[in-house]
Amino acid sequence: MPQMPPSWPARIRALATGELVPAPTRPSATVVLLREGAAGPEAYLLRRRATMAFAGGMYAYPGGGVDPRDREVRPPWAGPSAAEWAGRLGVDEATACAVLCAAVRETFEEAGVLLAGPDARTLVEPRDWAAERAALERHELSLAEFLTEHRLVLRSDLLAAWARWVTPEFEERRFDTWFFVAALPSGQVAADSVGEADRVAWLSPAAALEGFAAGEFGMLPPTVTVLRELLPLRSAAGVAAAAAGRRVVPVLGRAEVAGDRMTVRWDGYDELTIDGVFPA
Repeated sequence: MPQMPPSWPARIRALATGELVPAPTRPSATVVLLREGAAGPEAYLLRRRATMAFAGGMYAYPGGGVDPRDREVRPPWAGPSAAEWAGRLGVDEATACAVLCAAVRETFEEAGVLLAGPDARTLVEPRDWAAERAALERHELSLAEFLTEHRLVLRSDLLAAWARWVTPEFEERRFDTWFFVAALPSGQVAADSVGEADRVAWLSPAAALEGFAAGEFGMLPPTVTVLRELLPLRSAAGVAAAAAGRRVVPVLGRAEVAGDRMTVRWDGYDELTIDGVFPA
């Protein structure tokens, strides 16, 4: 059974007694970048530096919060429209656009992979984008400005929605995160070093889960769950096909307190249940 992080019991008890007011959620996006490996798809994972305020030391997929400017100016666009994505993601059109922008921008910033091209049928030519990635990360440049300057369009067809996870109410920092899957575009190479990470690795779902089970790879419940869901799929194309049939509904962990016993459950994911005795 998964172990409860040391910070959770006190916060869970405070939430149960009304002493803790849940923090608001921040809209976010993360992308499970996939490439074809010898035995099936491999996912790009980065280990967040231990000094990071959220999920320090954990393995995760490239991702991050929505930039408010993504709501103000829409980038050049190709593929399914923001209105179509709004229906898929269960949000309004402006939020859908901002979430897709966050997915593309964070994949570019953290992995160096750009899900864009000159038009709806073409991929961007590989080149050194280090300066542009740094400018985006420093918020000196919006994704719309970057794409417009380089005469590129966001290729929303290169992304497929997979899941939506909401951080439990007792956590200090909370995110409403949409998970996408995307195949590594032909000709592009993912970065082997990332500023916010001290390690990056391409791992098959089986290898990543083995490392997690052995205690070698720390991972949050959504990361582990997505890997388990990818386990039976034999190719990146198969993942994209599977994504089309998935319902994208919020998954929220909830805590129950009964005396000294605490239980955290995620509806529909019994394997993630955390249970234990924690005296006050």
